[in-house]
Parts: sequence; C-alpha cells; structure tokens
Amino acid sequence: MRQKDPATLTSALYRDRWIECAPHALIIRGYYFPFGNKKTIPYGRIRSIREMEMGPLTGRGRIWGSGDFRHYMNLDPGRPRKKRALILDVGGFVRPVITPDDAATVRAIIESRLGAATPGASF
Repeated sequence: MRQKDPATLTSALYRDRWIECAPHALIIRGYYFPFGNKKTIPYGRIRSIREMEMGPLTGRGRIWGSGDFRHYMNLDPGRPRKKRALILDVGGFVRPVITPDDAATVRAIIESRLGAATPGASF
C-alpha cells in the first residue's frame, strides 16, 4: 500500500492543479521531466520569493523546463494565459519558477512562512 505524503495529510492552505501550499511545505506537481513527479519544498528551505510579470520571451510561452538553465518551470499547460510567475530561491543554482492560478495568494502564504516580504523583480 502506498503511503501518503505527510505534507498533504492536513488541509491545504491553497491548491490548484499544479501548486499546493500545505501547512509545512510547498508542493509543485509536474516538476520533474519527463515523468512529472512532484517536488516538495519545506518552507524552511525557501530563502526568498520574487514575483515577475511574464511576457512572450520571459516564460509565458514555456510549458515545462528551462530556457537558461537557471530558472526551471514545472509543467503548466495553462501558463500562456497567465501573467505572473513566482521565482523561488532555495539555495541552489536552479531556481524553481511557479505560476499558480492565484500568484498573490501563494506569495502571501510563502512570505508568511518566511516572515519577510521580498520586492518584485524579473528574470
């Protein structure tokens, strides 16, 4: 029998098709190519979060992966219709970039777990 992820045993603070803010971790579905496995990032590992506006050449057209090997986007077929992305600094060279349906809510949840706000920026 498959065990449930402890991060999802309690109710989520936010959830859409690809992003979930569980009480103790951010869960990114469809992260790892090519199988789409999820990535779980405990809030304590997130050093900072930045919000950026996406354009045709700055992530909006990217469904999955990286264009610069520094920023990595999980699978999100709806990304071309979205305008805002969140860049997570987790202490490594590669920074996960997520595009939740409600970027402001997800940013607020993560920032509340960090205890500090981070000004917006772009790639």
